[in-house]
Amino acid sequence: MPAKSRYNIYSEHLIKKFGQKVYKLPINLPGTCPNRDGTVGRGGCIFCDEQGAGFDALPNTLSVTEQLRRNRDYFHRRFGAEKFIAYFQAFTNTYLPPDVFAANIRATAAGKDIVGISVSTRPDCINEDYLDILTEVQVEKGLDINIELGLQTVNYHTLIKINRGHTLAEFIDAVLRAHRREFEICAHLILNLPWDNMSDVIENAKILSALQVRYVKLHSLYIVRGTKLGEMYERGEFDVISMEEYVRRIITFLEYLDPEVVIQRLVGKGPQNEVLFCNWDASWWKIKTELERLLKQEDTWQGKKFNYLNGSALKWSRR
Repeated sequence: MPAKSRYNIYSEHLIKKFGQKVYKLPINLPGTCPNRDGTVGRGGCIFCDEQGAGFDALPNTLSVTEQLRRNRDYFHRRFGAEKFIAYFQAFTNTYLPPDVFAANIRATAAGKDIVGISVSTRPDCINEDYLDILTEVQVEKGLDINIELGLQTVNYHTLIKINRGHTLAEFIDAVLRAHRREFEICAHLILNLPWDNMSDVIENAKILSALQVRYVKLHSLYIVRGTKLGEMYERGEFDVISMEEYVRRIITFLEYLDPEVVIQRLVGKGPQNEVLFCNWDASWWKIKTELERLLKQEDTWQGKKFNYLNGSALKWSRR
């Protein structure tokens, strides 16, 4: 068990990696998603509203340089921040012409206080052309670059139900391609999707561990009015698990997860307006506090049950 914490905390990881606190600067690019424009589907994921995941970001009408400047100034004033990771957050950031994508990445990399770039995208929107661009920038600027992939669940039946537009195979392919370039992966998961159970939670942890994913972001499901999921919720077509069950799912997920995986987030949050359900009307801090209380009370930790890889049934051959 780790000496200081019962799970691998992102902020502590960044301090070890860069020698000081590092803050993420969100970047909001204009764009869309292949699951909206008809390439792989229409309407998007059933939980996704028109803002995508970028409801906390600055308007995408601002240039990348201007967004970085404003966010940098804010974090510097409030926290005294000096080093930053530029985070391409909303929608599918590689769903752009390669030259446009390259221009945005290079404009970001020009900042002297930028130590890393994080690109959020879909598993089916990563190919060698975009990885070439990221590789060139990484070599030229010496930046730490990672790719955030929205998976949500390894249950491919649930992926179809939520109209994700891809299944598990595309995620595996994207991870393997990125790893060949030595890019680290951050996987996004929703542990309380209505069609998943505890077996799916465990399998999430096992597959991410087997694929040697470096980072994980957990998002508790929020439901927005006007989305297909919102309409289903209002018609009473599914129930959301309790907060107690969600915390139990996080604990189980952590127990089966490789202890080397870094946890970037345990609980998500939804937009301010038109939310039908979000975090059981509790603050994310309350959920996190309850999780940490139970981890200590039950004397458990990340990786406690990480014992299933490397021919785990061949115990007789080990010394």
